[in-house]
Amino acid sequence: MSDRYGFESVIYDMVDVGPSLGTALWRKQLDQNARHILQEIVDADILIIGAPTYKGSYPGRFKHLIDLIDPDELKSKPILITATGGGDRHALMVEHQLRPLFGFFMAHTLPTAVYASDRDFTDFAVFSEQLERRIREAVHEVGAFFPQAVGVDAAAE
Repeated sequence: MSDRYGFESVIYDMVDVGPSLGTALWRKQLDQNARHILQEIVDADILIIGAPTYKGSYPGRFKHLIDLIDPDELKSKPILITATGGGDRHALMVEHQLRPLFGFFMAHTLPTAVYASDRDFTDFAVFSEQLERRIREAVHEVGAFFPQAVGVDAAAE
């Protein structure tokens, strides 16, 4: 997505937020690093949110991080929702858990969600043609939110 739209990418894992998340009831109780990460999340032009699936849902620690975001801070923000899981039983997690969660924030979740399981990868690289197609579809959908970036990309080709 960075290549096509010229975005600067920053990737965070839940471990990057650190231990203060586990004890914080309010955003102000987070340590400086965790507050910085949360601020980068709400300031981003677009979010790609990914979560592992455990027993049909996202982890509680992930939900707790999202709970510390004010609902207005994600309003109208485009979000690509993604998830991984152990098999097809978890595939609907993106539709039944993540999409409603970000709907509460009045964010714009992209129409195409991306779900992947172990069989979609070989040596940590995408192997599945179906997964590659869904990723391409989702990346294409970003253009509706950033048409000027699509024009720049087309002019550069």
